[in-house]
Amino acid sequence: MIRWIFFIAVYLVLAFYALQAIKTAIRQPWVHYIFIVLALLIIGNFVYQFQWAGPGRVLTKPKSYAFGFLIAMLSFQLITIIFLFSEDIFRLVTGAYQKIFVTQKEFSLPARRRFLSTLALGIAALPFGALLWGMYKGKYNYKVLKYELEFEDLPDAFDGYRITQISDIHSGSFDNRKKIEYGVDLINQQQSDVILFTGDMVNNMASEMDPWKDLFATLEAPDGIFSVLGNHDYGDYVAWETEEAKVRNLIELKQLQKNMGFDLLLNEHRYLEKEGQRIALVGVENWGAGGFKKAGDLKKATAKIKGSDFKILMSHDPSHWEQEVIHDEHHYHLTLSGHTHGMQFGIEIPGWFKWSPVKWRYKYWAGVYEELGQFINVNRGFGFIGYPGRVGIWPEISVITLKKKSLT
Repeated sequence: MIRWIFFIAVYLVLAFYALQAIKTAIRQPWVHYIFIVLALLIIGNFVYQFQWAGPGRVLTKPKSYAFGFLIAMLSFQLITIIFLFSEDIFRLVTGAYQKIFVTQKEFSLPARRRFLSTLALGIAALPFGALLWGMYKGKYNYKVLKYELEFEDLPDAFDGYRITQISDIHSGSFDNRKKIEYGVDLINQQQSDVILFTGDMVNNMASEMDPWKDLFATLEAPDGIFSVLGNHDYGDYVAWETEEAKVRNLIELKQLQKNMGFDLLLNEHRYLEKEGQRIALVGVENWGAGGFKKAGDLKKATAKIKGSDFKILMSHDPSHWEQEVIHDEHHYHLTLSGHTHGMQFGIEIPGWFKWSPVKWRYKYWAGVYEELGQFINVNRGFGFIGYPGRVGIWPEISVITLKKKSLT
């Protein structure tokens, strides 16, 4: 409770400070009242949702939206305050200077403060509006990203083989069936040879997928649909009444994937065959650094494959690739991961620049990387969780074409 009181007090101080900027720049009282009511509603709803509403730690849709509106308002307040605080420091210094050295006023401080307040509000409105737009439209702004990767030892029959990768569905966050229908249709439109799903089908419980399972059951690929588990699929973020209930939830999720036509790989492998040649598809359970579940077992998954096989690995968390896979005795030609979501926020200029705060947590956080002759694609995710939107880092459908690299 003390932490809540402290948090609310800080929020209200920030809101009061931002209100001063609004009053300085805009002389219409009704605008001031709208800001006051909006600021109070946002903090009130956030406290209600996270302190009293909903089933404990489960991140419900109302909680997600309460969080989304809160960070939008905080971004507005903080940017405004940066400008006003710097102006207050300037006024303090110039005021002291004038009092000591100047007998006649030389600065129009009120005019400058109004200009800075107007500038601050204009700049603060950009992230505020972007975060709101990300909640309204950005989270379903699906992008198909295509990559072509070359390998010298790719079996000839697989030259031109197309893989569609999706990851991080997070069905418990969905709230628009038509948009999900569009996303699923977009996956099928790629007409790839195989579809690979790299984990986090739900946020917490298998039941979250019930309203959407009929849509994802329509996914089609000639060589099948394969999947692995992500950290959210195990139900570790729910306070279950009994351990048996938690175990039963995971069993239900596995059965659900089977009913949808997904071949779930649990530290095991399959062979994809074409014209008498084959490549090994390896799937491990979640393995993540920094306290995440480490159920992935490469040794078990590859116990019955040959070292000379061309290998594609499905592993949800890219930290697994960084810390274990690229240094393993086996050569994994291509690893497919997700997990990071690109933090659902950042800036990307295709082919030139990409940035997100998540890069401070994950070295490999979005797109294709190569280390020691091995590739990884980190999918930005199909769904969303936490902040119920996306800004700059859009939901992704990856299409990877394998090519035989010429030796000449």
